[in-house]
Amino acid sequence: MAEIKYIQNPNGPRLGYTACRIIEKDGLYFKDLNGSGVLEPYKDWRLSPEARAEDLASRMTIEQIAGLMLYSAHQAVPNVSRGFFQAATYGGKPYGESGAEPWALTDQQKTFLKEDNVRHVLATSFSSPETAARWNNEMQALAESEGLGIPVNTSSDPRHGSDFSAEYTMGAGGTISLWPEPLGLAATFDPAVTKQFGEIASKEYRALGITTALSPQVDIATDPRWSRFVGTFGEDVALSTDMARAYCDGFQTSEGDRAIAGGWGYDSVNAMVKHWPGGGSGEGGRDAHFCYGKYAVYPGGGIELSMKPFTEGAFKLEGGTGRAAAVMPYYTISHGQSGEEDVGNAYSRRLITDELRGRFGYDGVVCTDWGVTHDEGEGVAEFAGKCWGAETLTEAERHYRILMAGVDQFGGNNDMKPVLEAYALGVKEHGEAFMRARFELSARRLLMGFFRTGLFENPYLDVEETVKTVACPAFMQAGYAAQLKSLILAKNAGNRLPMPRGAKVFVPMRHRKASRNFFGQIVPERSDYPIDLDAVGRYFTVVGTPEDADFALCCIASPNGGSGYDPEDAAKGGNGYLPISLQYRPYSAEYAREVSLAGGDPLEPFTNRSYKGKTVACANESDLDMVLEARRAMGKKPVIVVIRMANPCVVSEFEPSADAIVMHAGVDARAVLDILCGESEPEGLLPMQIPADMRAVEEQCEDLPHDMRCHTDAAGNAYDFGFGLNWSGRIDDERVRKYAKRPGR
Repeated sequence: MAEIKYIQNPNGPRLGYTACRIIEKDGLYFKDLNGSGVLEPYKDWRLSPEARAEDLASRMTIEQIAGLMLYSAHQAVPNVSRGFFQAATYGGKPYGESGAEPWALTDQQKTFLKEDNVRHVLATSFSSPETAARWNNEMQALAESEGLGIPVNTSSDPRHGSDFSAEYTMGAGGTISLWPEPLGLAATFDPAVTKQFGEIASKEYRALGITTALSPQVDIATDPRWSRFVGTFGEDVALSTDMARAYCDGFQTSEGDRAIAGGWGYDSVNAMVKHWPGGGSGEGGRDAHFCYGKYAVYPGGGIELSMKPFTEGAFKLEGGTGRAAAVMPYYTISHGQSGEEDVGNAYSRRLITDELRGRFGYDGVVCTDWGVTHDEGEGVAEFAGKCWGAETLTEAERHYRILMAGVDQFGGNNDMKPVLEAYALGVKEHGEAFMRARFELSARRLLMGFFRTGLFENPYLDVEETVKTVACPAFMQAGYAAQLKSLILAKNAGNRLPMPRGAKVFVPMRHRKASRNFFGQIVPERSDYPIDLDAVGRYFTVVGTPEDADFALCCIASPNGGSGYDPEDAAKGGNGYLPISLQYRPYSAEYAREVSLAGGDPLEPFTNRSYKGKTVACANESDLDMVLEARRAMGKKPVIVVIRMANPCVVSEFEPSADAIVMHAGVDARAVLDILCGESEPEGLLPMQIPADMRAVEEQCEDLPHDMRCHTDAAGNAYDFGFGLNWSGRIDDERVRKYAKRPGR
């Protein structure tokens, strides 16, 4: 890579560059990104982002704008070949065999940057912060040398949690400060914690070269079965709205000498709030990454509620940036809400142009979720394209329809050919001038994210500064403090907690049978300890048998009750649809609907997706056995249950056998242990309801919050929204009064 050079403007920005020349005018310096020798407005950092974006959009060819409209498929650094990642090459050789440095650009990356004009890149895993910084610099140097010198805007899915098992959290668990999952942030009931997270996460993102966050996920989690529940701020509209606002303010706001204008600057990260108009109401709790979960339903008429975290939160920020920079519609067909035939949200002119842009006045970037223009697979359970409602259209026709719906950008597409074909379709229908204006409109919106964050002035990273910044002690400490605040004490019979340090503890092993992960791959059967015993040993004395123990510590996960579909059921003549269970023991759907509210797909010769009367087994039923066996073995000695809650679950199966229950949404083992021994007092509150049973789950409306019968324990505590204990008993503080006890809740 060419040497990165810098030049400092007096009372102005520091310019970073490799290949371009520098223009000097009025004692100031500007990057000559297109080599014209002229200071065109887009190069002039003294002008507003709006003026620069308008000028640059007018200079771009249709091919360049088409590339700007693309958002790359997932990029792992260095390249890997697994899941949906495509094997890449370097110099024509398989990447892993080429001897290339881990940050070297693949042949495929060079192609989409140079030939397809891609300037928005989704990065997932980085092998290290140093690798991320060097890879960023390689990309930016290549982009600077091409055409108009437009830099690269790199994005990331959430990466500060510990769950990296799904498509939407592939970057998690790396070298970075660790925080609770969004559901855990919601459990603090404190938007200030979420804002602090955004402030810190944005600094780490910028140090990694990331200028757009594909977050926050502000869907109201109105159905407890949804697999993305843990990525939300829970089921309450008011709490989710305040959390959405705090998150976007934290990510987008720059202050002091890091500011450029309007709240934006060199610490700012564009927030892409998702998923419009809300993706938490999939019928039966199924998820729209797969055809079997393509329909969101509204039996309670709750679509207006699902919009509020966007319209009242992310679009009404307290900081100077004003609103979230971008919006992502979900894959789902919002059944009966499109104002036309049922189509995926990105295809709906009513939901995008009439509602989002017209009724709510949103003029930022709208980007599709990944793969909505690609063909669906050969079976409804195949992880493939998600062109819901547009399956019979060509790829070019899908791009054209999405553009005409009011969308600016296509997620998961590195190829500009179908965008150019869509342009040709528009020219045929509306004429060249109309389509040129339509493309420039999206280009202006998209370019704002570059100018506001200072990428045109300096997109390069100092590797040493990156290493110092990411996961620095202060950031790690702040994340850990948030983890402690997120832990929920749901039961503490006889004040069994806190336990004295050094007490003898028995930790049962966790046995898990083979199961399928998010991508449909088999996870082998395994047995292991569910918590780091070395960490436990720093707090308590670990013993090998219940007889020798003062207490048992059972660490379990909420039930893995399936995805709602089984190809084997379809192969045997059924419709393939199964219930999603939130209990550990096998569940038969006696109270499910006779006829589904929505259905229909070219791959299915039927429309009724009902699963009534069918039975599903939970993949981790042995978690319940662990607790019940510990209870029998311990006699009257305490059994402490720590449960990681990806979803609400039917706790009635194990609650009577537990003396204390601690809930969390993904934290370090030390945080749990600090609570158990009293180093920290629990503060967390339930950001959702815990169902009394699966009948309560089946009878609730997928689109309405707070409509389940809740579990009540032997102490008379209902596990409802806003419930939590501390060492003194039930928490009843300002947070509870603001959110859980507000009128009309």
